[in-house]
Amino acid sequence: MEGMLGQVPSWMENLAEPASEHSWGLFRDLNLGTDTELAAREKALIGVAVAAAINCPYCTYFHTEEARLSGVADAELKETVNLAADTKYFSTILHGNETDLDEFRTETDEIVEHIMEQQAAADD
Repeated sequence: MEGMLGQVPSWMENLAEPASEHSWGLFRDLNLGTDTELAAREKALIGVAVAAAINCPYCTYFHTEEARLSGVADAELKETVNLAADTKYFSTILHGNETDLDEFRTETDEIVEHIMEQQAAADD
């Protein structure tokens, strides 16, 4: 950890001993690892969005700085946070109104099919 981060962050010392090595491995391999399906930039933007959605100032700060290290511009960070807020907003509406999930899926599939048809027509 110290070799990769230059230090052992104090918050990592709060992990219970049976979980400390495992937790560091998850953090290292998923967040900082390069042998993953997502690029560092993509992972950082996901981190920013999730951190904003769960209202975690620690995660928001970390993932924002991580995103900046990956070359993410401030305008992209703002858009990422807005997308997270948009998802949380509509999730609240869907859950609060107990929207039928099967109907939602059917409508979404129809929308996707329509958009694909529009894109195919534009490509012709």
